[in-house]
Amino acid sequence: MLEKFIAKTTFVSQDDFRENGKLIVPENFNYGYDVVDAWAEEAPDKRALCWTNDQGEHIDFTFADIKKYSDRTAAYFQSLGIGKGDMVMLILKRRYEFWFSIIALHKLGAVVIPATHLLTKKDIVYRANAAGIKMVVCVGEAPILQHVTDALPEAPTIERLVSIGPLVPEGFSDFQRGLKESAPFVRPAQVNTNRDTSLMYFTSGTSGNPKMVIHDFTYPLGHIVTASYWHNVNEDSLHLTIADTGWGKAVWGKLYGQWIAGATVFVYDHEKFTPANMLQMIQDYRITSLCAPPTIFRFLIREDLSKYDLSSLKYCTIAGEALNPAVFDAFYKLTGIKLMEGFGQTETTLTILTFPWMEPKPGSMGVPNPHYDVDLLRPDGSRAEDGEQGQIVVRTHRYRPPGLFQEYYRDPELTREAWHDDIYYTGDVAWRDEDGYFWFVGRADDVIKSSGYRIGPFEVESALMTHPAVVECAITGVPDEIRGQVVKATIVLAKDYRDKVGDDLIREIQEHVKQVTAPYKYPRIVEFVDELPKTISGKIRRVEIREKERAV
Repeated sequence: MLEKFIAKTTFVSQDDFRENGKLIVPENFNYGYDVVDAWAEEAPDKRALCWTNDQGEHIDFTFADIKKYSDRTAAYFQSLGIGKGDMVMLILKRRYEFWFSIIALHKLGAVVIPATHLLTKKDIVYRANAAGIKMVVCVGEAPILQHVTDALPEAPTIERLVSIGPLVPEGFSDFQRGLKESAPFVRPAQVNTNRDTSLMYFTSGTSGNPKMVIHDFTYPLGHIVTASYWHNVNEDSLHLTIADTGWGKAVWGKLYGQWIAGATVFVYDHEKFTPANMLQMIQDYRITSLCAPPTIFRFLIREDLSKYDLSSLKYCTIAGEALNPAVFDAFYKLTGIKLMEGFGQTETTLTILTFPWMEPKPGSMGVPNPHYDVDLLRPDGSRAEDGEQGQIVVRTHRYRPPGLFQEYYRDPELTREAWHDDIYYTGDVAWRDEDGYFWFVGRADDVIKSSGYRIGPFEVESALMTHPAVVECAITGVPDEIRGQVVKATIVLAKDYRDKVGDDLIREIQEHVKQVTAPYKYPRIVEFVDELPKTISGKIRRVEIREKERAV
């Protein structure tokens, strides 16, 4: 399958990939027909999805199964009036019905809006009205059903509500019954062109309402690099990406590129993450590759890994936030596996990464994906030199790569602000070393300016993480009359240090940072907390810490 969409499938170096790794983009590409149904025809019994949950249930789905159930789902959605261009929100947690539904909507030419189950009534109302959502498909659990029901009077575009169960209250159609009673699916005559919208994500910024990021039907092809040349999967792989389906990372690691490569996607449907349970899954199911945000790996390395047989695990990747070298070193010592970092956004696919043929540098994101024309720019628009901080940008004057978003939906002003003069500005700051490796500094909004110095949160957090008292931390800037801003550290302590909170521990941590990194970067303010505010994807919400500080 892979060879249909990339000029060459195996590479030995970055130069080899750059010269020979060009993507092949078919006309009117549709992932449902051109990948899922193609696999069902070529290898119907090949396992596509290995699903289990925290209740002990387990189901394997072949590609023939995925075709069958996605066709039934498509026919059912058609009977509810869903067709080309209709906006459909999926609030499906990690239930296998998510895969039936997203493929079905692709086959109909509809627009998929994956969403987290943590949305409130207010969130649903905003999304429905902003995007013109026509149908909501959700898990039949009381809190979710209530929020959706409460939103309905203020969301006039929503015409249909569907519950996959177990609860199917009045006003909701029964997904399971619909599948059983659906008529045979007939493919629409004209489904899509490559430039039609297929996918929308609401992504939160540092202020204001979430942005609506839309992608076209070629977006899945951008994830060939994600799966085959970052996750390093193949037809024999059983791959686990730890992500809820409401987060963009789900289609990065639990669908598009993995199935193009022919890998089996592993899904553990659980209510609460516990490191021990996840390690048990890796052992019992013989997972071969794992991708997770740094938060997950920080918890895994604090477990006794000697209790588990992790011999099946061969490759691990990490993204979502910058990787602290201390986490890299600890995981490598415990497992012999080097974490391969990558960087991308909701607006892109994988933009910067550590390829399998490269030696990782702990703390570095890797090198630019040759499918993107990546550069670093100073604030004045000139090109940053090696060793100099600059904003990560993507130049689009020569071509627009598959995977780069179309626009911020219904917001041309915001689109022009982020993407103008054939340059897309990511809003993330990094620097490049002499070997071409990129090193993350922080969001442009997160960079701290203190006494004339520019301090990236990540570099201070990396220093803090080498102290045994620190489990997790976040660095933010606090306004200061003399210095402009001072560095503040918000820290979650290790269990053995929780009874040592006081000035002595604060001074010890401050001195440690001065020894590990430049002294001017040390945190002048230190706060200990039980937990850090995070997004559903595990990213630390520094903006929430800053807002709390301003409210004091």
